[in-house]
Amino acid sequence: MTHCAATKKIRPIDDVRSLARLGSNSLPSMDLTARFDDAQTRVKGLSKAPSNDDLLELYALYKQATVGDVSGSRPGMLDLKGRAKFDAWTKKKGVAKDAAMTSYVALVDRLLAS
Repeated sequence: MTHCAATKKIRPIDDVRSLARLGSNSLPSMDLTARFDDAQTRVKGLSKAPSNDDLLELYALYKQATVGDVSGSRPGMLDLKGRAKFDAWTKKKGVAKDAAMTSYVALVDRLLAS
């Protein structure tokens, strides 16, 4: 009689990325958090200031990733900058934290490449 059960050789995990590829739900998020944190540092080193649209997009993605959906009331008419930021963040309502982080990292990468 032969044994039909397949045997797997268990080998140690070399690094965290290997473990993430094995299907852990929390580790890819940890890797994304590290990339998001790194992007926040890298964006400060831009050689030229981003456009107002890009600055608002960075702000909105950062707030959505770190706080979640916008809350509170829209700033008054005389607070043009506050209203623009509020409106940009409002457009991100419902975007998941990981999606906002991923978009933020991609935008920083694009800005640094240009």
